[in-house]
Amino acid sequence: MEVIKELPEVFEEFAEQRKNSFLAVKQLKDQGIPVVGSYCTYFPQEIAMAMGAATVSLCSTSDETIAEAEKDLPKNLCPLIKSSYGFAKTDKCPFFYFSDVVVGETTCDGKKKMYELMSEFKDTFVMELPNSQSEDSLKLWKKEIIRFKEYLEKKFDVEITEEQIREAVKVNNEARRSLKKLYEVMRHDPAPISGYDLFKVLYGSTFKFDRKQIPDEVNALVDKIEKEYAEGKMQEKKPRILITGCPIGGATEKIIRAVEDNGGIVVTYENCSGAKSIDKLVDENNPDVYDAIARRYLNIGCSVMTPNPNRFELLGRLIDEYQVDGVVDMILQACHTYNVETNTIRKFVTGEKGIPYISVETDYSQADIGQLNTRLAAFVEML
Repeated sequence: MEVIKELPEVFEEFAEQRKNSFLAVKQLKDQGIPVVGSYCTYFPQEIAMAMGAATVSLCSTSDETIAEAEKDLPKNLCPLIKSSYGFAKTDKCPFFYFSDVVVGETTCDGKKKMYELMSEFKDTFVMELPNSQSEDSLKLWKKEIIRFKEYLEKKFDVEITEEQIREAVKVNNEARRSLKKLYEVMRHDPAPISGYDLFKVLYGSTFKFDRKQIPDEVNALVDKIEKEYAEGKMQEKKPRILITGCPIGGATEKIIRAVEDNGGIVVTYENCSGAKSIDKLVDENNPDVYDAIARRYLNIGCSVMTPNPNRFELLGRLIDEYQVDGVVDMILQACHTYNVETNTIRKFVTGEKGIPYISVETDYSQADIGQLNTRLAAFVEML
């Protein structure tokens, strides 16, 4: 497959993918295809894919419904939880409306209590995610994955075979490989594309229901980027920024813009919107497919894990591989686990890796854009 369109047009198509999928999800329902909604990177997609379901990330990145959510939830709760609940309660998210079931997980205290309220008006299946990555935790998480499979079989009156799960693993691994290949183009210095354009593809690809389409589209895009880079088309040389912290998308894209509008370039994302969700593959050679899936997902380095060595391992590797000049840690207000972890992340980045670090706390409003621009412009300028 060859990309015929110009790169800016391709990036915009990926940026529009979420909106386009609003119509696509209704078509899936009309065809009788089950839709499984989720909020988190820990959601084991392959199990739902194995029964032929479409999986989709649910709306949680806008302040549009927060006021409605605050009628039931405390104001001093993180905006991601309030936004998720608000979209669900108001039925303003087509993905939520058309989902046959929403899969939650016990990541943070706020989310798991929010799922209790959500279950009053939507079929909600909550997976018990351990808060450590020990062998005992792995046994529990493997049991939870099997429990999820059995729940789907009962709810939809289907049998999910090991062969179907292994096929879903292959499809998802191929998609991850292609997306990893895409973000690896940013190893070039100067970078071939902007960090915002990279983000559009990474984020937009999560709204593609047919995961089999992703590798061809993304690999063709990578080939075009590399071809144009070889011809001398690239970004200006700028300070190279890594973004880590809470999930980014929608309202919080203001962080990317604040970096890139003020002289920096985002070369890699460690968070759930980037490397964290695609860095590791499921081991296709493991004779126990449930063990393979459990290991892959449990090893994601999120601040809900105690201790959390895998976040530091990935962060350190990305800093080295992408020649990062500075790290921006984006924290959502009232996200306690990521907020507390800024302390150790700061020490790791400035001490062990020897590069500058800044943490910025924000919410889904646009009221702090001026302040963000001022702080991030000063940070980029000192690099």
